[in-house]
Amino acid sequence: MRFAARSDVGRIRSKNDDSAYAGRHLAIVADGMGGHAGGDVASAATVLDMIHLDRGDYDGDAATVLADEIQTANSLLSELVHQNPKLAGMGTTVTALLLAEGKLHFAHIGDSRAYRLRDGEFKQVSVDHTFVQRLIDEGRLKPEEAESHPHKNVLMRVLGDVDASPELDLDTLDVRPGDRWLLCSDGLNYVAGHAVERTIKETKDLHECVETLVDLTLEAGSPDNVTVVMVEIVEETPDDVSTAAVDVIPSTGAASAAARGASISMSQKESATLEAAVRNARAKDATGSGSPKDSLAKEEASVGGNPPGAASQGNEPKENEDSGSVEPGSTDPHLGEHLSAEVLREELASRPHELVGAAAAAAESGSIPTVAGRTVARRAATLLTHKAEQPGTDTEDTLVPLKPRRWVTWSIAAAVLAVLTVGLWLGYAWTQTRYYVGEFDSRVAIYNGVSQRLGPIQLSSLEAVTDIRMDSLPPFSQQRVRQTVPANDLYDAQRIVKNLELTGTTSPEEECATPSPSPGASTPAPTEPASPAPSPDASAAPAGSSPSPSPTVTCEAAR
Repeated sequence: MRFAARSDVGRIRSKNDDSAYAGRHLAIVADGMGGHAGGDVASAATVLDMIHLDRGDYDGDAATVLADEIQTANSLLSELVHQNPKLAGMGTTVTALLLAEGKLHFAHIGDSRAYRLRDGEFKQVSVDHTFVQRLIDEGRLKPEEAESHPHKNVLMRVLGDVDASPELDLDTLDVRPGDRWLLCSDGLNYVAGHAVERTIKETKDLHECVETLVDLTLEAGSPDNVTVVMVEIVEETPDDVSTAAVDVIPSTGAASAAARGASISMSQKESATLEAAVRNARAKDATGSGSPKDSLAKEEASVGGNPPGAASQGNEPKENEDSGSVEPGSTDPHLGEHLSAEVLREELASRPHELVGAAAAAAESGSIPTVAGRTVARRAATLLTHKAEQPGTDTEDTLVPLKPRRWVTWSIAAAVLAVLTVGLWLGYAWTQTRYYVGEFDSRVAIYNGVSQRLGPIQLSSLEAVTDIRMDSLPPFSQQRVRQTVPANDLYDAQRIVKNLELTGTTSPEEECATPSPSPGASTPAPTEPASPAPSPDASAAPAGSSPSPSPTVTCEAAR
């Protein structure tokens, strides 16, 4: 990739929260947020943590490595906030391109943008992860209304201490010589889209192109930081291989002055410390021994809260004056800062690149955001050997906390599912202890269960069908049966059916209730004396048989 980059603080902001890196295989734009708290720290830490990916020797896993490194950078931001609570709420967007294996691997989160110019067609490849873009996708807002929407800057997805595993937009794209890519922060949105497209199409020189785009933004008022990276895909030539590294470009004049006033190169003692730490790291990696706690006597200190232009003073490590080596078990609290800065400078000097924005200021001043728990030696060895962190080292240390969370999540989900299953089963079992009287095929029937449905599941089954026809019942009783008559158990349901058969109602009569306990004894006793009784009282039979004997006789006859 041929490349050019520029970043500017803009007309209104007091500091630059944007960071960007461009090299032969890697291009990144990060737009930090969090205001005064640490937007510059978030973007600088993310970009500087990923620059070691600028290489082409991947073994078929470049896309996976790119995604994993962004997730690792997200964990780094969470750890920085944990060590320095003043940085809470900081975050950053990331839009990255990695050229490897003859493909262009794309990763994106936030509202920074990626555009591609191919065969004269200028197209936006990235999708903004903003509240306004979601409204547009749902058809609730027109694209032309987005720029004036009061919530146009509200982000839905971002790296930071908000989400432990944020969702990234990932893609693997084919490449053609002559393709041009534009990566930019949202500060470029203040320039009209047609002006951006015309500039990229008509300006052949990449450096002139980025200068023009930033100048157009400044002319438009530039209320926000603006960062532009231009990349062009070309066939590699011997000149590209031997190209000298591009000098680090500071983001602000103040940072440059502070960097010039401070000592950029380390002293001989610090260099000796660096070499010793790297040798120890390589020895550890070769033998496979050591843990994060005993790799070095002391881990890196968090300096994420330092301003970009502040260089550390008076922090040389304690050494043995006779031998010139670091005393065993004794380290300077600022050793991590010195070591990271020097290793980073060696890393940047080893390849052509452009580093701009807050990341460039941090690299010049030496105020590199570091994290206790990432051992100095391991990180130094990683950068010097140009290798991504292997499983079992820093990546493992960073991602281990996620595994218990996933395990706990799955356990909670399984427990909730088990409770729901047991609850549903117990509820269904209870329904099968209930009975009710209803209608089946125009006859009175007894059902087991309750007269309800649970979706497609019927919670009752037919228990028995009687010989009582529905049309033989009074209208009121027919209505009651069609609406179902609940019963406590099977005996209660049979009692209700017997009442319907005898009286036509679901409730028993007073007279029918008394003889029911002794049906065997009462039936034969009255039949014997009942035969001579009608002969002497034949004249009184019509009057006496109507009021009292009719329910009793009917109940007894039915029995």
